[in-house]
Amino acid sequence: MATSTPETTKSSLPTHPFRKAVVRGLAVFFPPLLTIVILVWIVNTTWQYVLEPVRTGAREALVWELADIRQNLPLTNKADRTATVDGRTYQRLDDGSFVPLAVYQRVLESADSESLPQTGKAVYRSYVELTYLRPPVAVPFFLAIFILFLYLLGKTMAAGIGGFFWGRFEQGIHRLPLVRSVYSSVKQVTDFFFSEQQVKFTRVVAVEYPRLGMWSMAFVTSDGFQDVRAVTGEPLLGVFIPTSPMPMSGYALTVRKREVIDLQINIDEAVQFLVSCGLVIPQKELARLQAVRSEPEEKREEKVLDEG
Repeated sequence: MATSTPETTKSSLPTHPFRKAVVRGLAVFFPPLLTIVILVWIVNTTWQYVLEPVRTGAREALVWELADIRQNLPLTNKADRTATVDGRTYQRLDDGSFVPLAVYQRVLESADSESLPQTGKAVYRSYVELTYLRPPVAVPFFLAIFILFLYLLGKTMAAGIGGFFWGRFEQGIHRLPLVRSVYSSVKQVTDFFFSEQQVKFTRVVAVEYPRLGMWSMAFVTSDGFQDVRAVTGEPLLGVFIPTSPMPMSGYALTVRKREVIDLQINIDEAVQFLVSCGLVIPQKELARLQAVRSEPEEKREEKVLDEG
C-alpha cells in the first residue's frame, strides 16, 4: 500500500514589485538621512551644552561691564518719562529704574510691546545680544574660541603636568559607583575614534577563535612575545580580536603565524564589518560573491571539485 509523503518544500511567493521598490528606496534614503540627523545632533548638543553656556556667560559679563542703570532720577519730561543727567538722557522703565535713552531705543526697535523688557538688567541683556552677540558674529567667534580651547587642552594634556592632573581627575571619577561605569564606556568610544592609538594595527587576519573551526577577525599588533617564541620555536603574531558591534573592546592573544589567514581588506573595511555585525561586506569580497553567483552552476561545481 503506497503511502503519501507530505511535501517538504514550498514555493516561495514572488516579491511584490511595489514592496521591493519601497524597500530599495528606504535603503537609498536612510543612510544620508541618518548621517544628517547625527551631524545635526552633534551640532545641537555642542551648541546647547558648550557654546550656549559660554554665550550666556559672555552676555552677563558684558552686561555687568556696560550696565548704566540709575535709580530715583528727577523727570525732566513727564510725558516721555525721561530724565537728563550730566547731558545724558535716561528712560524710565516700569520698575522705576532708568537706562540710557539710546540703549532703550535700540532695544525698542527690535522688540514688540509684549516682549519689551521691563527691568534695567533685561534691557541691557537684549541690548548686548542685539549689539555684540548677533548670530552672524557670535557663532563663528565662539566656534573659533572653542577650537582654540580644544587645541590648548590637547597641548596641555600632551605635557607632563596636564597628564598628571588629568590622571588625578580620572582617579576621582573611578571612585564614584554609577558615574565610573558611564564614564568608562564613553571613554572607550571616544578613545577609539579620537585618540592617537598606541596600538598600531598592521593588517587584518582570521584566527580560529574561540574554538577550532570557528574563525574570528583579528588585527595584527606585534610579533608576539620573545619568551613564548623561544618555547614554541616558531614565528608568532600578537593579535587583537575585537568584539562586535563595539570593536574598541576585545581580546589580545598570541598565536602561531602559520595558523592565521591574511584577509585582503583594510582596517576601515574591517571596522565597518564589525560595527554592522557583519552586514556591511567589504567591496572586494562583495564583488567576488557576485562574480561567483553570476557563473553557471556547472562551472561552480567544477571549481568545488577542483578545490576539493
